[in-house]
Amino acid sequence: MYSGSGFSDWEIGDITVILHDGVYHLFHLIIPNHDYIAHAVSTDGISWKRVNNALFVGHPGEWDDDMLWTMHVVEVNGAFEMYYTGLQRKDRGVVSRIGLAESTDLINWTKNNKTIFPIEPKGIFYETHKTNPRTWLSFRDPYYFEYNGEVYLLVATRTIGGPVSRRGCVGIVKITNGIFELMPPLLYPMVYDDIECPCVFELKGNFYLLGSIREDIKVRYWFATAFFGEYHSFNADVLLPQGNYAARIVQDGKHVLVYNFFYAYGKIDSLRVLPPPKELDTDSEGRLVLKSYYRWETKVTQAILQSAFGSIKSLLVNPTASVLVEEDKLTCGSRSGYELFCFEKPSESFIWEGLLTVEGMGKFGLVSDIDRDGNGYFISLDITNGIANIRTWGFNPVNTRENFIFRDIQSGLFKVKASKSYYFRFIRYGNYIELSIDHAVVLTLMDYTFSSSYVGLYSCSSLISLQQSVIKTLPKPPGEYASQEEVQKLT
Repeated sequence: MYSGSGFSDWEIGDITVILHDGVYHLFHLIIPNHDYIAHAVSTDGISWKRVNNALFVGHPGEWDDDMLWTMHVVEVNGAFEMYYTGLQRKDRGVVSRIGLAESTDLINWTKNNKTIFPIEPKGIFYETHKTNPRTWLSFRDPYYFEYNGEVYLLVATRTIGGPVSRRGCVGIVKITNGIFELMPPLLYPMVYDDIECPCVFELKGNFYLLGSIREDIKVRYWFATAFFGEYHSFNADVLLPQGNYAARIVQDGKHVLVYNFFYAYGKIDSLRVLPPPKELDTDSEGRLVLKSYYRWETKVTQAILQSAFGSIKSLLVNPTASVLVEEDKLTCGSRSGYELFCFEKPSESFIWEGLLTVEGMGKFGLVSDIDRDGNGYFISLDITNGIANIRTWGFNPVNTRENFIFRDIQSGLFKVKASKSYYFRFIRYGNYIELSIDHAVVLTLMDYTFSSSYVGLYSCSSLISLQQSVIKTLPKPPGEYASQEEVQKLT
């Protein structure tokens, strides 16, 4: 993982990732100054090291002399182009425009100020700085896309009409032979203030459009059968649950990866971290499915079968609880109240997977980083409504009048099945937490609250069984702050 932290813990901003010659290149904003675009590299797409900064604000009087905002880096004809957002001091930073920088090696960048750049709206389809009731202009977050031999930029912008807080749209700029043309919005859902960091890609015959929504800090998506087709929403349109933001796509061989940064503790001015990527696939109805990153398996150091998990402890000593350990099956439950059935995790970082089956209507789920008093992470699995929820739950020694910690961190949806059997995959890598249900990622987050030694299941008036389970140990990840160390060459 990577935080970009320096004086403050929330310096990493919007991102773009490009894979070239086996090396992943991350470019990101520096918050809150926005005075340069940082650059980091990785050989596994998870752990990053900083290299030379890519781009700085312009000199006084230049069009980007105030701030740099979201960018997109692409390879074009053997070289590299960075489309980026710039603000100017003479505008008091309220007008965003689109610029271009060029490179032959992804390290050294030169701004292109000789052609059509910077690009700004003309009031044909989109607000301008003179026709903008918000008094600050969105024409930013460019995303380069080639379609049928033509070049387009997707832009986070706003239509010239409609309710002020609902004008957010995905605009289109067509670039042909050094001339730009503003086109009607690719998407105007008539509901959001802005659709930030838009990106589009084709997968299995459909086009999918991603956008980050400031109203609830989630990443949503829309789909169409053609690039310029009518974009629609599924009844569940959240791709990445709350706290994940600024998602962008990178093609990694046959894998379509999605990267984003995460707001820790649910606050935009708290720690921001770049978590590991996820993969994108579709189900039989064309809905996007979030899957775990394929490189996790290459990091596994040991696989421990369920029969070798060690002794199972009933931490709360509930008199109505029972546990039966067989060769490849653990059956446990409590008739009344809670019980935690735990064993010691073999390493701080691990992948735990297996088949969970539940009987009756009671509550159940997973627990992680639990201590002997039952403090830690509780992941509830509501199989009636298909909701997974993770919360921190435990003792609060700081406040005797409210001496508990009980905070929901994130929720996600999964498909309900009549069999009441679900295959789960739980990843704990440093401070990263990921849960998949039946091979679809439903929770993905960073949290720093607990780090104790037990992992297991909990039951409340339910009977559950665990089968086909295995724990795969992972190496200790590099520290997020340690990733600031400079590297001299890409190896």
